[in-house]
Amino acid sequence: MDNHEVGKNFIEKIIDEDLAEGTYTKVVTRFPPEPNGYLHIGHAKSILLNYGLAEEYNGEFHLRFDDTNAKKENTEFVDSIVKDVEWLGAKWVGGVRYASNYFDQMYEAAKTLIQKGLAYVDDLNADEIRAYRGTLTEPGKNSPYRERSIEENLDLFERMKNDEFKDGEKVLRAKIDMSSPNINMRDPIIYRVAHVTHHNTGDKWCIYPMYDFAHPIEDAIEGITHSICTLEFEDHRPLYNWVVENLDYPHPPKQIEFAKLYLTNVVTGKRYIKKLVEDGVVDGWDDPRLVTIAALRRRGFTPESLKNFMKSTSVTKANSSVDYAQLEYFIRDDLKPKAPRLQAVLDKPIKVIIDNYPEGQVEYLDAPNNVENEELGSRKLPFERELYIEREDFMIEPPKKYYRLFPGNEVRLMNAYFVKCVSYETDNQGDVTVVHVTYDPETKSGSGFNGRKVKGTIHWVAAHHCVKAPVRLYEQLVDEEKGVYNEDGTMNINPNSLTVVDGYIEENIKNYKPGDAFQFVRKGYFNIDTKDSTQDHPVFNRICAMKSSFKLPK
Repeated sequence: MDNHEVGKNFIEKIIDEDLAEGTYTKVVTRFPPEPNGYLHIGHAKSILLNYGLAEEYNGEFHLRFDDTNAKKENTEFVDSIVKDVEWLGAKWVGGVRYASNYFDQMYEAAKTLIQKGLAYVDDLNADEIRAYRGTLTEPGKNSPYRERSIEENLDLFERMKNDEFKDGEKVLRAKIDMSSPNINMRDPIIYRVAHVTHHNTGDKWCIYPMYDFAHPIEDAIEGITHSICTLEFEDHRPLYNWVVENLDYPHPPKQIEFAKLYLTNVVTGKRYIKKLVEDGVVDGWDDPRLVTIAALRRRGFTPESLKNFMKSTSVTKANSSVDYAQLEYFIRDDLKPKAPRLQAVLDKPIKVIIDNYPEGQVEYLDAPNNVENEELGSRKLPFERELYIEREDFMIEPPKKYYRLFPGNEVRLMNAYFVKCVSYETDNQGDVTVVHVTYDPETKSGSGFNGRKVKGTIHWVAAHHCVKAPVRLYEQLVDEEKGVYNEDGTMNINPNSLTVVDGYIEENIKNYKPGDAFQFVRKGYFNIDTKDSTQDHPVFNRICAMKSSFKLPK
């Protein structure tokens, strides 16, 4: 067995076996989201897995919406999902597909089961059905309506379709086994009456198929070979198989389950995200503190970073959690060689006045756009008598091994000159407001000066040649010490998940547009927000900090 074979995951091995045995001649996979919310990072793993398998085996990949629950679905969610899948680079064959496009075929499939004596119309209400179903340790009992004749069931089902009954008045159930140890096989509901307008079919239908009935039919109609889903559907697989087998599909699809992707201390459940949105805790489904794909895109994550992150997480049958820092590692790794560097001072800067620099003079210095990628070229950086520096880069009485500015100390201004602190000014509270320095014109960066060295280098921006704009600094949305959820189901929201500060950014930022990402030297990776920015009034999101505790395993 070669190394490639050893490195294959369990799904690839199943596919290899199916192809070798002639079970299937062509691999067809799909991503089947329900349009009842925005996709999150766990869905990204499913998209990339299904699309990756189709690519690997020269097969087909379908995008299909499982839109069988019209009460929770709308076109906003459909549009957002299509955009997410496109952004991740997954290319589907044919147009976007919908389960609702197959409602006529599903209705006929349900009639086929009735005609085979494998489905019946039940008059029990929801509470009664639940009571009759039994428990994990006790079998269920048959409905008193279970033995209706085929003719009566066909008539009642037709009348359900023709809008003769109220919501919940009647359902169609599969006739399987009320004593099955698998509760999903205890005569599951496969159709219900629901008077609700559907986003795709309008008011054509007042009955809708249940997901567990519709999904295998959709797969079979489309010729899906491997229906890959997450572990919570493992107990539903017998029902999936029962549906496709009893409807006599010639080459039924095979359902395979894998473990979900769990990230530590993030909110992924749609109902929880929906509540955060409705309560105004976050700014919509694409709030950069969330891990919906739309939120990650808005925050500045790239498709490449998500793809590499997913490759680092194995495809297994065992549930496990991945540290959020691992996700940040891959966006940092992706941006490091290709993001331009800019100088920015964030929040309450200290003004620096170069006492011996000519007033009114502006000098343009050469600065590399990325010291690790010469192909990105260089830019001109305005330099003048008055600058801004980070408040943390000056101290009156510094501790040992503090190599930044303090009285009498000399540092290099990044891409500029050596400057030496000669005095400082404070306000009535004793806070430093101005630092006075002198500069040595012979020490210009790039001039070859080597007369002496300094231990500290700090960044800066020209006071009269910078752009002031809001910068959003993000922390985890939930309290990491307490975890995501309380015992009562409420969430531990981190009150410091969003801090907005004033940023003073070099004027070259005007050359960039919303969505562009870059590194603010020494501060982290940022992008221009695509939702709240304009060309003249940018808003910045911090994608991630400069460093992380996460190390990629060797």
